[in-house]
Amino acid sequence: MTALNRVPSFMARAGTASALTIAAVGGSIVVPGGASDASAATFAAKALQIAASKKGSPYQWGATGPRRFDCSGLTLYSFKRAGKKLPRTAEQQYNKSRHISAGSRRAGDLVFFHSGSYVYHVGIYAGGGKIWHAPKTGDVVRLQKIWTKSVWYGRVN
Repeated sequence: MTALNRVPSFMARAGTASALTIAAVGGSIVVPGGASDASAATFAAKALQIAASKKGSPYQWGATGPRRFDCSGLTLYSFKRAGKKLPRTAEQQYNKSRHISAGSRRAGDLVFFHSGSYVYHVGIYAGGGKIWHAPKTGDVVRLQKIWTKSVWYGRVN
């Protein structure tokens, strides 16, 4: 059964706006009793929504929210609010996540920017080649196109 086949009954229970929000953010709708990745998809979609809700929050090195963030502080905060604990730094988060291919990525996965083996930045994949992230000093949390091919992907379990 595809996600599209499940939409009508889900919309009846949750309302059209909720279903459309989930579909736009997560790309699929997860129902109780679904596939084993269902809970992972649910909290990943929630973490993505939380990160998006922080749009415009100022970057501050070392900040973990709720009003200011650095890159890994935003991912840590978003996943913690969604019910999953992550380590503090981008590299620690990479080491803790389940590494996946670019072809397997989905909204809510982590995107790790690297130079060689050094992970220096992280964001949350929003779909369409874009991430929510806290870029750098003087900037704010925002949605941005992935600007390099030097990225790895990770899924929080």
